Amino acid sequence: MVALKEYNGRYFESEFEAAFIGFLEAEGWTYSAGNQINRVTKRDVLIADDFKKFLTDTNPDLTEEEITQIFDNVRLVGGESDFATLHKVYGWMVDGVQFTPQNGLARMVPLIDFEPENGKSKNIFRVVNQLALEYTNNGQKETRRPDVILYVNGLPLCVIELKNPADEKATIYDAWEQITIRYWRDIPHLLHYCPLACISDGVKTRLGTVRTPYEHFYAWRRVNDGDKISALPFAETQTMIKGVYSPLRFLEIFRDYIHFQDTIYDKNEQEIVCRYPQFFATRLLKESIVKSVVTKSGKGGTYFGATGCGKTYTMAFLARQLALRCTDIPEIGSPTIILIVDREDLQKQGSKLFTKSKEFLNLGEVSVVKNRDQLRQELKARQSGGFYICTIQKFCDRADDKIGLINERQNIICFSDEAHRTQLEHAKEIKFSQDADKNMKAMISKPYAKVLKEAFPHATFVGFTGTPIAETYQTFGDEIDRYTMDQAVADGLTVPIKYHPRIAKVLLNKEKVKEIEDYYKKCADDGATAEDVEASKKAMSSMEVILGEPLRLERLATDIHDHYVAACANDPERIQKAMIVCSGRQIAYELLLKFKEKYPEWFVEKKAPEGVSVSAEELKELKPMPFMAMVASVGSNDKPDMYNYLGGVKNDKRSEELDAAFKQDKSNFHIVIVVDMWITGFDVPSLTYMYNDKPLKKHLLIQTISRVNRKYQGKDYGLIVDYIGIRNNMREAMKIYGGNSSVAPTKDDVEQATKVFREELEILKKLFSGYDLTPFLNLECDPINRYTLLAKAAEYVFTATEELKQEVNHKIQKVGFKTYFLNTVKRMRAAFDVCQPSGDLEDEESALAQCFMAIAGFVRKMSGTSDVDADSMNRVVAKMVEEALKYNQVESVLESGEEEDLFSPEYLEKLSDIKMPATKLEILIKMLRKQIKDYGKVNQIAAKTFQEMLEKTIAEYHERRKSLSLEEAGETQEQASENIIQNATEQALAILSKMQENRESFRKMGLTFEEKAFYDILLALRDQYNFEYGTDKTIDGVVINDKCKTLAKKVKEIIDTKSSFADWLNNQRVRDELKFDIKVCLIKNGYPPQYSPEVFSKVMEQVENFEENAG
Repeated sequence: MVALKEYNGRYFESEFEAAFIGFLEAEGWTYSAGNQINRVTKRDVLIADDFKKFLTDTNPDLTEEEITQIFDNVRLVGGESDFATLHKVYGWMVDGVQFTPQNGLARMVPLIDFEPENGKSKNIFRVVNQLALEYTNNGQKETRRPDVILYVNGLPLCVIELKNPADEKATIYDAWEQITIRYWRDIPHLLHYCPLACISDGVKTRLGTVRTPYEHFYAWRRVNDGDKISALPFAETQTMIKGVYSPLRFLEIFRDYIHFQDTIYDKNEQEIVCRYPQFFATRLLKESIVKSVVTKSGKGGTYFGATGCGKTYTMAFLARQLALRCTDIPEIGSPTIILIVDREDLQKQGSKLFTKSKEFLNLGEVSVVKNRDQLRQELKARQSGGFYICTIQKFCDRADDKIGLINERQNIICFSDEAHRTQLEHAKEIKFSQDADKNMKAMISKPYAKVLKEAFPHATFVGFTGTPIAETYQTFGDEIDRYTMDQAVADGLTVPIKYHPRIAKVLLNKEKVKEIEDYYKKCADDGATAEDVEASKKAMSSMEVILGEPLRLERLATDIHDHYVAACANDPERIQKAMIVCSGRQIAYELLLKFKEKYPEWFVEKKAPEGVSVSAEELKELKPMPFMAMVASVGSNDKPDMYNYLGGVKNDKRSEELDAAFKQDKSNFHIVIVVDMWITGFDVPSLTYMYNDKPLKKHLLIQTISRVNRKYQGKDYGLIVDYIGIRNNMREAMKIYGGNSSVAPTKDDVEQATKVFREELEILKKLFSGYDLTPFLNLECDPINRYTLLAKAAEYVFTATEELKQEVNHKIQKVGFKTYFLNTVKRMRAAFDVCQPSGDLEDEESALAQCFMAIAGFVRKMSGTSDVDADSMNRVVAKMVEEALKYNQVESVLESGEEEDLFSPEYLEKLSDIKMPATKLEILIKMLRKQIKDYGKVNQIAAKTFQEMLEKTIAEYHERRKSLSLEEAGETQEQASENIIQNATEQALAILSKMQENRESFRKMGLTFEEKAFYDILLALRDQYNFEYGTDKTIDGVVINDKCKTLAKKVKEIIDTKSSFADWLNNQRVRDELKFDIKVCLIKNGYPPQYSPEVFSKVMEQVENFEENAG
């Protein structure tokens, strides 16, 4: 045990160092002080005695000279760079060094014993502190003393820097800088042997590599499988020492959980050590897979890992374990691993890691496969090894590959990265179309588990997901391990996500929402298909009527712009990217056009934003890009402008270029508008703000908001700005995916559902006992025959006159054959949705079920409810929404901003056409605000009067609205609401009318528009300060004062004279002369009769206002 030199009541770093070493000793490390290590020079970083002793004990046939030769080879190692040297030495430490003895063949000589016989290790574990390491700087010898170095067999494998827990100014960031800056600069010959690093101040203790950025050093919060996660700061040190540094665990992590890219990529200088969730998940999954292979269950298990926690690396660590640590299991040997992903961008992301990790994976070939046939040929050519990546779409595309089987080998392990979700959701859909062949294909869809089993009947399947659904567990088996969002945030793997509601200003009242829900329920009861109801709900829940309304989009654009600009201004040095999520492609495009109209500077293409420092090398990598762009697929019916904007036939290429640019921090491309693309599996750490205008729930909500949870330097949190109201859905989703809840169905659930499904299927078979359904079950059957069969089967249902007893609303009663049939199909389908994903149903059962569901669809379409499809429901609900809008509260009457001129007969005409009163009022007030603002540029006094009138009208409107409860319903409330809106509208129109009269009155007075402005101020000041000046007379409803008229003309004449000077607005001398001349003019004309500085000042305000707006 290290001894303290002295103690005077203060706590020093040396005491913490002594405690840390004491903890290591308790785990089995032997302590030696740095000054006790036997070295030839102070530059030496290896402990020669330990190195040679280990080699002598494990290689008794080698001579002392040969051992010294090996030692010198290791001591004098070199490479193209410091990092390349580190990578080479790490390879020697893990695999051994190649050596040819004088009297023998070349062999690998291990430097560390990772698998000791009978558990008896000959490794020498030594902890050394304050080892003086000499280096030369500018010809002068200097010394560095790392706090603690961990040696195994004389090799320094981990450097540890400690800071005093009692000194609040001593931080682990300082410790990180010591290792990653000063040690690499001054003593790289130590770090050539030292892949791992640890930094600690007694409260925070974090693990990383000597190349890990500070923000990616992490705590280790679990010692053994099944341990409760320790989140207490003071527990970090001991958990780290027991969980990482107990000798056997340390060697396990060192050998298989440090990832280097292949040697040819050493220039990237990327080295990663696993985090504790990845380590334990890998161990548990390996154990589960081995068990599955041996028992031939096919289900390797499900890993639930929060989005952003590093599942891709977990797969890499697991693949290495399966490749190298299962050689004693004949059924596995060297397995073939197939990774199936649900999106092409995930395929690219995965391929970037795995194709650069061939040495790490040790499986040989790593490649992306184009289709099933290529995969079949690749697997046929090998009996072991290989790592292949494929999208679910390509994997399940049987159009050109009618053979279900791909390979029968048992040593195939299939990793599925969220891919099950795509196929599961597709498999549940039964679509009807005019294309009979396409129609039939949809009807015979199979669950993902079935597709996998047909392709690889003896393989083992493993699911990786951040958002599991019930079917996930049925496809891949039980949950093996989980790492949830709250754990990831607590560990600092991801940043917290903050939520800021800025709900859209138009909302339906609750009564109308209930009415819409009741309508949907009635449609379902009347025979609308579940698919149609869901499709309509999806379309109308996003309320396209409201979300796409131009005024709303204009407000949205302004609000997003102002929020983003203000947020970035708070931290201008940090890159802060943003994503706007819209509910539909057309709305997204319309919103883009609003941005383009209001902020054209965001659409000027540049390589980088102004003010961002970019090197010449970085500039070469950047392409000219707009600040904002929309990313979406193209639709076959897109209008030309949208189709061409999205790239048309080159849409994929455009999306790839934008993808690459958005991931470049210094690219000018900072804000993206999306609908469905880029909201899953898209990693951009600098993405900080998400402006959501799309209804989201469950797994899609979590996947979407997780785009902003990635760590980035200076980023404390990701922010969701919500315009549509997903708060409750977010809470619900966080319960499932954020904590310890599970959506996994129990075995009993599946068994019970299977039982119910088969019972209902038998009933349906009996109903059709006299009808031949076999053509539907025959895959080779002509599509036209199958279509005809369905139509005739539907006809059979219509013509049946039999009445049957069935439970309806908890009562047994007689119902017609059609009703009986449809209700039975409904029950069967509910059970089918639960048990189908397991893949345990027979092909014939599944095909029959889909057959009956198809017949039910035909029956509904042919029956009296044939008009109740998604489109017809959309039309009805849209109308209900439109009606509801007139009862909506206008949350804030429009913000001021640069808007187009709405004060014109054309706009007034359009206004009269608007049928929704609330919207009409809002547009009218916008017009008034704009016009008052413009009028004020010329006639300040009149504009002020009209502004006061408008604000009074708005205040009265809101005051009257407050008295109405939104909870109330009925005609009285509706009528009262309408009356309030109508009254406010009438008042606003009256103000508009008066302002028009006032604007036009100058003609009747024989004044110009500008002269009238000065006339108004002269008259108003006379009345305000109560003095006499001229005589008022009323002509055609207009007050005329000849004396004020004459004076107003003189004032305007003076201004005209002075404005004839070039650049008069910027010439202070001319402006001062102007004010003096006007003051003299007023005094000469006796205005006011008594000298009054206040009156002069007010007139000058109008003059200055006129000056500012006259140019």
